[in-house]
Amino acid sequence: MPDDRLNVIRVAMRWVMAIFYAAAGIAHLYAPDQLLAITPSWVPFAPQVIFVTGLCELAGAVALVTTPLRRWAGFALAAYAICVWPANFKHAIDGIDLPHISSSWLYHGPRLAFQPVLVWWALFSAGIIDWPWRRNLR
Repeated sequence: MPDDRLNVIRVAMRWVMAIFYAAAGIAHLYAPDQLLAITPSWVPFAPQVIFVTGLCELAGAVALVTTPLRRWAGFALAAYAICVWPANFKHAIDGIDLPHISSSWLYHGPRLAFQPVLVWWALFSAGIIDWPWRRNLR
């Protein structure tokens, strides 16, 4: 794939991911009780963790579209997507009802399967990896 086209794809993906994480960050700050319901019981200081993760999502969204911080944001958002995966499993397995989110496996199945894609998306859009278009790392 030509470099210009690849860069356009990365920019678009960065902005979509930034918007997604900004919205998630706002949800963490304004509706923490909803997210507390899906937080695994082994997470210490869960309300504070939800608050801090909301701030991290907002910071990651801004950093992803800010050139000097982009690589940091890519690594951080990829790690974040891995860290919150247990909450997605708890949400699915326990069938917890949340406003505006289905408790059906028609939602949970694709949501759980998409989590590794979010990890890749963060790394690709930040320019950390080029896979699958180029095999070499920058």
